[in-house]
Amino acid sequence: MAKQNPTDSSAAGMAGTGHHYAIVVDGGRQYRVMEGQEVAIDFRHLPAGSELVFDEVLAVSHAGKLTIGAPLVKGATVKAEVLGSEQGKKLFVQKFARRKNYRRRTGHRALVTRVKIASISA
Repeated sequence: MAKQNPTDSSAAGMAGTGHHYAIVVDGGRQYRVMEGQEVAIDFRHLPAGSELVFDEVLAVSHAGKLTIGAPLVKGATVKAEVLGSEQGKKLFVQKFARRKNYRRRTGHRALVTRVKIASISA
């Protein structure tokens, strides 16, 4: 068996393997999404089962062909189905002032909306 060179373009996981994915912008963050994938995005007041459309698509890869927008890919959209809302991972905020006997630790769990990517169209 021959070993694959990790720098070879035919190695698994590379853009040329035929995976259909897109890079979208939502809430100032960029997400690499594939059809059928579940993603946690910033909270939105949307009921479960409703449709959400991402219009800001930076790049689309289909059948090994990568299309990069300047800055957006024209006519490309990503449709997602809202699965529901939930609380995200707990983040800790610590305040400390040395030599002042001042220590505070508080936690915060942001609300997120979980969506499932239904389709990518370019």
